[in-house]
Amino acid sequence: MAAAKKKEKVEIAEWMYEIIREPVVTEKSTMGSANGQVTFKVPLSASKPKIKTAVETLFKVDVTKVNTLIQKGKVKRFKASMGKRSDVKKAIVTLGEGQTIDVGAGL
Repeated sequence: MAAAKKKEKVEIAEWMYEIIREPVVTEKSTMGSANGQVTFKVPLSASKPKIKTAVETLFKVDVTKVNTLIQKGKVKRFKASMGKRSDVKKAIVTLGEGQTIDVGAGL
């Protein structure tokens, strides 16, 4: 039994939909798709293992690596007052060989 280790089946939970907020569709993220990478906006509190589990379960793909970054919000002027955009966390997910995610289609 120890030699034959089964992968645990993870059920889709509501928190997974909250982790993967939306795909990032920019010129740079589109160029990453040539290398099997997909970029998503995630909450600031999301961790790499949770992001990996959510993407693997929702899209039924194998994730090899997850890189995250926090993009600081810009300070912008709104008429006479100054304002600040909110910070955004992005997750760059590298998929296994031959795996793809169509970001144009919804869940």
